[in-house]
This record gives sequence, C-alpha cells and structure tokens, in this order.
Amino acid sequence: MNKIKITLAIILLSIVGFRSTAQIDPHFSQYYRYPLWLNPALTGGIDGNYRVSVIDRKQWGNIANGFSTTGFSADITTDKNLSFGLNILQQKAGTVGYKYNNDQLSIAYSGIRLGRSGDKVITFAMQGGIIGRRFDFSSAQVNDQFHNNAYDPALPVDESTAKPSASSFDMSTGVMYYDADQDKKVNLFAGFSAAHITQPKDPSLSSGYNATLPVRYTVHGGAQIYLSEKAHLVPNALYMQQGNVSEMMIGGYVQMVVSPLIDISGGINYRLKDAIYPYLGLSYDGFTFGFSYDVNASKLGTLAGSGTSSTEVSLMYMDNKKQKGFFKCPRF
Repeated sequence: MNKIKITLAIILLSIVGFRSTAQIDPHFSQYYRYPLWLNPALTGGIDGNYRVSVIDRKQWGNIANGFSTTGFSADITTDKNLSFGLNILQQKAGTVGYKYNNDQLSIAYSGIRLGRSGDKVITFAMQGGIIGRRFDFSSAQVNDQFHNNAYDPALPVDESTAKPSASSFDMSTGVMYYDADQDKKVNLFAGFSAAHITQPKDPSLSSGYNATLPVRYTVHGGAQIYLSEKAHLVPNALYMQQGNVSEMMIGGYVQMVVSPLIDISGGINYRLKDAIYPYLGLSYDGFTFGFSYDVNASKLGTLAGSGTSSTEVSLMYMDNKKQKGFFKCPRF
C-alpha cells in the first residue's frame, strides 16, 4: 500500500503541477551534457562538425516505477553561421502509464562576433516541436478499489481525463555568449533561455484544471579558468524558474589533461535546499562519459527514507576534425 500511495502521489503531483503552475519539467544535474535542453542557443556550440549526446536519469529508486528520464540530442554546424539540432526527451513514472515526451528541432545563428578578432560570440536560436502526454488510469490501484482490506480490480477508478493522451505544439528560444579569446586566462560564458513560450495546453486533463504549461526561464553561466597547460577550473551556476517554483545550482569541476587523447574531470555541485552531487568524467578521442550521484540533502529525503537519491549517466561524442579555433567553454 505504501508503494501504491507514493506512486499515485507522484502522478497526482505531476497533474497538480498544471493547476498551480508549478515546475513540472525534469531537471538534470549534468545539464551541460544535455545542451539543447538547457538552451537552444547551444546548438552548434562546438569546435567541430557535429555532436551527439545521450543522458539518463533515475529517481525515486525506493518505489516501483520511479521517475526515469532519458534525453537525446544531436547538432551540426555549417559554414554559414547557422547550426541545426534535434532534441528528444522522454520521462516515465508510476504504474498508471505516465509518459511525457518533448521532441524538438532547433536552428541557431552565430554571426554576431565582437572584439578585434571576432572571438566573442553571441548566438540566437529558436526551437520548435511537439509535446506529448499520456495517462492510463485503468492500471491504477486506488482506495476506491479496496474492499474489506482487499484489492478488487473490478471496482471502478474514480479518476478520469478528457483524453488519455494528447499532443500540442511547443516552442523555445535562447541566447548564448561566450569568449573564445585564446590569450585570456579567464574566459566567460553565459546564456538565457525561455522554454514553452507558447504555453502549450494539455487537453488530456479535465476541463477543471488550468492545463497550461508555464514558461521555464533559465539563466546559466560560468568561466573556464586557466590553471596550467594541463588543468582548467570551470565554476558554473544555473537558475531556473517555472511557474511558482525555482531552482538554483552552484558548483564547478577541474578538467585535467592526461594525454593528447585523454582527459579526466571531477567536481561537485549543490542544488540549493535539495541535493549535493559529485561528478566524474572521462574523455577519450571525442567521447566523453559522465557520472553523477545526487545525495538528497532536503527534508524530503529525511521523510521518504532511502532511495530518494538520483543517479545520472551521460555519453557525448563530438567530431573535432574541423578546427575552428579553441572553444573555451565547458566540454559541451
């Protein structure tokens, strides 16, 4: 019964998020490893021809069918200051068949160059696609189906939606600045994005809900600091606001060059009033593998017990055969 209640609570909180305009988008600890979700203006923000990224996040491991979020993105550069990208996200949770999909295409323009050498770049981007949501309350087990302390699947479920599944059009936009001056020891980068600017409606919910997805505003930035020829320090920060909920993360990592083909990185970040997560990364010949583990530091972790921490793994490949100049930003 406890697992059933927790599972239903997760789903109901997701639904209530539409009514109260709370944050319902998934979040990632390794947010720079999933760049096109963070900011569409990161499309083409690479020193190469193309990049492919995959990320997987697991949450609430102490209950059946906890949150599982998987993301895929790919982007390609051109010689015309234009870049193109594809971003796919899917989140699943609970025993009631909850699925949230967001599939988008992006285009970015990076033709604004500042400074004598044009190494300070401003990029603008747009992103558009489809959001899909699905609920299956026929598989739910709720209090109405328990009679004399026994579960009876023949009893009706007092939950309904206008549609069991629905799709709607969605758009996002963003801007990114980075300083690629090779002579500097501190290179700054910063970005701003606004997701769901069309505030897509969700007809899968009953008419009694304010079924509008609130805009998610994101501000992020940091610096790459030269320590030596084989070491860089990368402090970074992120702030997100969606509806009446906000999130702030601060931290950083050190990147060490082991050989011309291999470098390693490690660091720690803190999501305020929520979790602390260490990070480890390994790069080899264009491939970068990342692992992080969120240690819950909130009151929720104390109340819910073990299993509330999250694990996140990422894999990125960047083709760097086309050298356009040193790109002094985190290993996007």
